Amino acid sequence: QVQLVESGGGLVQPGGSLRLSCAASGLDLDWYAIGWFRQVPGKEREEVSCISRSGDGTFYANSVKGRLTISRDNAKDTVYLQMNSLKPEDTAVYYCAAGAYGSASYVPKSSNEFDYWGQGTQVTVSS
Repeated sequence: QVQLVESGGGLVQPGGSLRLSCAASGLDLDWYAIGWFRQVPGKEREEVSCISRSGDGTFYANSVKGRLTISRDNAKDTVYLQMNSLKPEDTAVYYCAAGAYGSASYVPKSSNEFDYWGQGTQVTVSS
């Protein structure tokens, strides 16, 4: 059974930092690109970042470039999202998702390219 479990969310003041983790089980992470998405009530789910299987390809949404860094540790079956200089508009539920691809460098950029999803972790940026 495939499981993706997000952790690391919470309440942080504007300008603060959080590190989200996505722990995978039931699959060989070496074969999966991993994306991070976020969603607020009433809005569509937005992809904020993604990392290829090999780790040498990444994607960041314009709204988070320079503030978020995605990384992966396949030995630990975990992908991280380091979030710095957080803003109130970053408040959302953050989800990780896994998509299997033959190309090690491919970076999927839409939600329908992912096969498995986690349950999400709440990030709230507020003073």
